[in-house]
Amino acid sequence: MIAELARELGFARAAIVPIEPPRRHDLYTSWLAEGHAGGMAYLAAPEHTGARADLRSLLDSAKALIVVALAYDRRDPIPPSALLRGRIARYARGEDYHLVMRDRLVALADRLSAVLGRPVASRPCVDSAPVLEREWSERGGLGFVAKNTMLIAPGAGSYIVLGELLVDADLAPTAPAEIAKPRCGTCRSCLDACPTNAFRDAYILDARRCISYLTIEHHGSIPVELRASIGTWVFGCDVCQEVCPFNAGAGEPHDPLLSPRSVEHALPDLIALAGKGANQLRQFMKRTALRRVPREVLLRNVAVALGNTGSPEAIPALERMMTERSELVREHAAWALDQISAASRSHPTPPTPTRP
Repeated sequence: MIAELARELGFARAAIVPIEPPRRHDLYTSWLAEGHAGGMAYLAAPEHTGARADLRSLLDSAKALIVVALAYDRRDPIPPSALLRGRIARYARGEDYHLVMRDRLVALADRLSAVLGRPVASRPCVDSAPVLEREWSERGGLGFVAKNTMLIAPGAGSYIVLGELLVDADLAPTAPAEIAKPRCGTCRSCLDACPTNAFRDAYILDARRCISYLTIEHHGSIPVELRASIGTWVFGCDVCQEVCPFNAGAGEPHDPLLSPRSVEHALPDLIALAGKGANQLRQFMKRTALRRVPREVLLRNVAVALGNTGSPEAIPALERMMTERSELVREHAAWALDQISAASRSHPTPPTPTRP
């Protein structure tokens, strides 16, 4: 019943798991104790760690947990011209998945109520809710947790976002699936490909070195020793997913709402992005996951990306960024100008794209 209702709402995967204590909570608290969460101190707050240990702290009448997945577009659009382009993580290129997922989970609860013939008390959880979502998804058979800590759903790969719905209905748990067993074997592609060496070991990510953390969650100065490794990512990173063999063969359809809104929301023109005013940027980010970062943080990221192009064409934009009121933006723009200067000394006449 749940699988059918979920398919009708566009979910790529759905399963039911019983309300039980998580098996990996100790691993999670150890990860926090080792400082791998970086500046995300809220993750260690008692209300967060407590909720992760006991799902009923989120809904005291909960009797079952429905886990779901939405697939997003893995393809890169073809830009119309060879400008200086940045990169945005694939999950953030379309409609904000937090909004899409929450709306679908609410709709799923409504349909479940209609089927059962009674109101169902429920609590939708989307990413920011304190739930060990990958463990529950694995236990429900949606997929398995890979060495890069992502959940891989064979057939869909790891280009999925997860959501959960706590309900006060007695629902039969989904039978464990073979696909939930670890299948990475000896493969280390994701661990070795990480530009910033953010993986301390298999299954252990140090957020302080992760490009996604540095460009989204971290709002201060990016450590100098990591800036060059960020490349042209301005929001998030997909490198550990791009090299995964399970993604190479995945071909299931994605949710159309999670497709890129435009080329600029996937591979943005960095110079144009740097020149957007507050209102323009607000419109560009509206109803996308990009709205999670303040303007100065996005401009900080753009400055780093421009510096990493090594192109003199970026100099005027960076010089304008040096006049920004934000010290954070000016600091990273100055670094970027130094990078381009160093690149010019190494390659006196580098080819640069021609802007129309």
